[in-house]
Amino acid sequence: MVKIVIQKKIKDFKKIIKVDSDKSLSIRSLLISSQSFGLSKIINLSKSGDILSTIEGLKQLGIKIIFRNNLCCVYGNGLNGFDYKKNILIDAGNSGTFARLILGLLVKSPYSIKLVGDKSLSKRDFRRITIPLNQFGASFKSKNYSLPLKIIGTDHLKPIDYFEEKGSAQCKSSILFAGLNTPGKTIVKAKKSRDHTELFLKYLKLPIKITKKKKYDLIEIFGERQFKSFNYIVPGDVSSSAFFIVLTLLLKNSKLTVKNVNINPTRTGFLKIINKMGGKIKFINKRKICGEIVADIFVQSQKKFKSINCPVSLNSNAIDEFLIIFLLASKASGVSRFKKLDELNKKESPRLKLASEILTKMGVKNELGKDSINIFGNPNLRINKKILINNYRKDHRIFMTSVIAALSFGGKWVINDKDSYKSSFPSFLRIIRKLGYKFWEVINKFKISRQK
Repeated sequence: MVKIVIQKKIKDFKKIIKVDSDKSLSIRSLLISSQSFGLSKIINLSKSGDILSTIEGLKQLGIKIIFRNNLCCVYGNGLNGFDYKKNILIDAGNSGTFARLILGLLVKSPYSIKLVGDKSLSKRDFRRITIPLNQFGASFKSKNYSLPLKIIGTDHLKPIDYFEEKGSAQCKSSILFAGLNTPGKTIVKAKKSRDHTELFLKYLKLPIKITKKKKYDLIEIFGERQFKSFNYIVPGDVSSSAFFIVLTLLLKNSKLTVKNVNINPTRTGFLKIINKMGGKIKFINKRKICGEIVADIFVQSQKKFKSINCPVSLNSNAIDEFLIIFLLASKASGVSRFKKLDELNKKESPRLKLASEILTKMGVKNELGKDSINIFGNPNLRINKKILINNYRKDHRIFMTSVIAALSFGGKWVINDKDSYKSSFPSFLRIIRKLGYKFWEVINKFKISRQK
């Protein structure tokens, strides 16, 4: 197993960086372009493992894709235009987004298709997807409602009226994708969550109607409307920027600008939380690109942070960033309280439980509930001991959060599962080197190499 060793805090820096392209939009751009007619050109597509799994899966379904340098060309065959042999197998790797969204596009498949994933993805529950897609007319075979899973489509799809109550953008998007191939009007009453799919379809001028309510969105989509190919530019991933925003805040005298980042309001809940805790974030050069709001993000170090009783209303818009927010809470004055975070334990690993374990290793007092955590902050937090991060199910966010904790608070950290970050953020360690830090990489028990 490959590990990295971090032996001291990072020095202050003043840098301008770019993070990897938005993973959610990269996957959606590939899937939606596969349903269009003709050649779509996607610029700045992410090169993460999840996106490579998506490309290979679409190729298995007969979609021609050429991905070179910064340009990805997708040759779509129109709605339900997949062309494949019987009994094919699609490997989603670690990508829950691809695995769940592709099922929505397969509800009309004439043959059985088997979907598999890695060990982590195979432990995740797919009922939130299979239940609504079954109402369209698709059928599924699976043990324990997880991968491996077989889907059998139907030519007799029926539009549905569905209440998505979990705040799952993946569930909502899979239903909307199924609606594209279904005659008539599909209706989704969806608890607030990421709205990338709706904005994308609206950008392409497809027949979708979105009515914003206080606690949910009412979405109507009219199916079987063919659409032409398109060009799309993918902005930087705001979830990836979160690691370096928090790192900068926790240092003494650092400044950072992250260029060309997607600041979709349904993705920036963590920035609102940071603001409530006393962190100051500025958006520069704000503009709209392909239906999404994009800006440069500027942040600088802060001396003090306030504890927070985190509003539950921000949970769905910050669900991927809570691990890194917990680090900020560790240095805040007072007790920070976070609740109704059961979705955290349904990710690549039981993240809420593991976050509590890591905070305890750091010497940060915390109280873990079934779906909540209270963190007792220490404004003078410094770590002067050895910390081993091991056996965390190769969860990329656990790995990256541990690295940021080590660089922020000191101590000697040995962090396993080094390559896990490549599934979502392949330039993560390269950016850390750009910020001026050199770390040790343990290849095996006997060989150690210095990262430059």
